[in-house]
This record gives sequence, C-alpha cells and structure tokens, in this order.
Amino acid sequence: MIELTKENFEQEVLQAEGLIMVDFWSQKCEPCKALMPSVHELAEKNEGKAKFCSLDTTNNKRLAISQKVLGLPTIAFYQNGEKIAELCKDFSIEDVEAKLNELA
Repeated sequence: MIELTKENFEQEVLQAEGLIMVDFWSQKCEPCKALMPSVHELAEKNEGKAKFCSLDTTNNKRLAISQKVLGLPTIAFYQNGEKIAELCKDFSIEDVEAKLNELA
C-alpha cells in the first residue's frame, strides 16, 4: 500500500494510469482501523489488478474535502485521474472486493 500525502497524491493517483484504489481513513475512526487489516490483505491478494493506496485524512483534510470525501471510512476508485466509484461508511470488505473485481 502506498501512503499518500498532499505532496504525492496528484502524481500517484490523478496522473497515474490504470485502476487505483484509495483507502481514506483517520486515526480517530474506529471503523477505519477495524477495516484496515482486511484492506491490506485485499491489496496483497489482488496485486497487479490495481494500485493500492491509503490516505490518512487527519493531516490531509483539505485534500480529502477536495476529493469530496465527506465520511469515513471511504474507499474510492480512480482511473486515468477520474474518480469512477466510491464506497462510503457502511460497507464490508466483500463490497470492496466485488467493486474491485467489477472495475478491474
């Protein structure tokens, strides 16, 4: 998983080619922390299908808002610089995997 910041978000996500999954999370978000091991496992299992990244919104609030991330946890999928899908708040890792398989 690539750790995103406001310094590398544009290069790693908006200027990158192919499918990119971004896990927007926060250290204060318990559902985010509960989901994180499953997200990392999903990334390992599906290496090559997409680029997997995570963004801690704690220090990147403006970036999260600019991406219209209004609730956590949020998993967003990007392709060629455009957000093409998003899962927000009440979803399971199975939902994430199904969306990944649908888009890949």
